[in-house]
Amino acid sequence: MTGAGAAMRRVLESRERASLNGEQVAALAELAQRVRELNEAVVHTEVGADEVAAIRDEVAALTARLSAARREHPPLVGVGEDGTVRHLASPVGGVLNPIAPPVAIVVQPDGTARAEFTLNVLYEGPPGFVHGGVSAMILDQLLGVAASANGTPGMTATLDLRYRRPTPHGVPLVAEAKVDRTEGRKTFVDARIIGPDGRTTVEATAMFVMPLR
Repeated sequence: MTGAGAAMRRVLESRERASLNGEQVAALAELAQRVRELNEAVVHTEVGADEVAAIRDEVAALTARLSAARREHPPLVGVGEDGTVRHLASPVGGVLNPIAPPVAIVVQPDGTARAEFTLNVLYEGPPGFVHGGVSAMILDQLLGVAASANGTPGMTATLDLRYRRPTPHGVPLVAEAKVDRTEGRKTFVDARIIGPDGRTTVEATAMFVMPLR
């Protein structure tokens, strides 16, 4: 893990840390949400090919406008209302990432990382249900947040999943994670996703290891 720790530090040192001001972040977050809505519209639309082609050209023009001024790296971190450091472009809940599922994680007073969210068809695996890989990604994120909130951040070393039943999309879901124990540089965390009927759909256990300095 020594090499991994050094590599992470190099990335952190080379990137801009939250160089965007609050107004810019808010505007980009709204834009990212509109792109999510566009993504969903793409998979549901039945408009004709000519209209699709016209929209394609409009999207290309908008992309060119946004690309007129680019930073080398995406803004790395921001601080949430609960004091948690957030990766603004994270693939899980990153407010500036248009492909991120809408998972806003809040750390409870007892250290539990919790999120309430609804996933749409963009995250579908089996018809009507969430892709298992998406569930794993969301839980890995919650597990990591719980470990960090415990004061023992680290990198995922192991991630064990138990799929109890299919996780439906289009309905409210809850995910939560809490630290079980720590052993030196290792932190063991448990997590689960809960369906609208209160039953657990996926369980996860992870071990995080703090990189050596």
